Amino acid sequence: MHGPDLAGAIAPLDWIGTFVFALSGGLRGVEKAFDLFGVLFLAFVVAVAGGIMRDVLIGAFPPAAITEPHYFLIAIGGGMVTFLWYPRIAALRQRIQFFDALGLGLFAVIGTQKAIAHGINPLMAALMGMLTGIGGGITRDILAGDTPYVLRSELYALAALAGGAVVVLADRLGAPPLAGMLAGAASCIFLRLMAIYRGWTVPVKRHGGGAERE
Repeated sequence: MHGPDLAGAIAPLDWIGTFVFALSGGLRGVEKAFDLFGVLFLAFVVAVAGGIMRDVLIGAFPPAAITEPHYFLIAIGGGMVTFLWYPRIAALRQRIQFFDALGLGLFAVIGTQKAIAHGINPLMAALMGMLTGIGGGITRDILAGDTPYVLRSELYALAALAGGAVVVLADRLGAPPLAGMLAGAASCIFLRLMAIYRGWTVPVKRHGGGAERE
């Protein structure tokens, strides 16, 4: 599956990921007591920032999130849903975490595949996929005054990188792009769910708080 057929298969996955990440941004905005504009702005940033960063870095101008208005509408819709029905959305937080993992996997593999299509080096293509998945979350946390989630011990950025790496490997082996993307998304989602429900983490260096001895 190549060309228009592949693009037609990717688009719905991209829209799902956009909406899920918009919900994540909207939740953080409400929890931080942002006004309506702040909630919608944060939802939009989380939904599109990763894709914009990727497109700028690989030379895909202008970024798709700017030229295609449905990304804006989906993101604003997710933010508005969260603002209007926050108690109900917050009550579904566990399910939203699952969908966030789904969105992370979808964005990571879509970003990697787009980078490959633009002739980016395989290693950097996987990194571009990771950036697509985590870019919005980093921006969200910074705007909300929090330590970026991807810098903590839970598997998040590494899960996205693993998904991108699977896409690159599949491409190098000559597998159909959609098959590689599905395998990559499954790998990313699996790792993220293990972090959520099984407590899988990245090692953290512990250090004492006292002064060093000479």
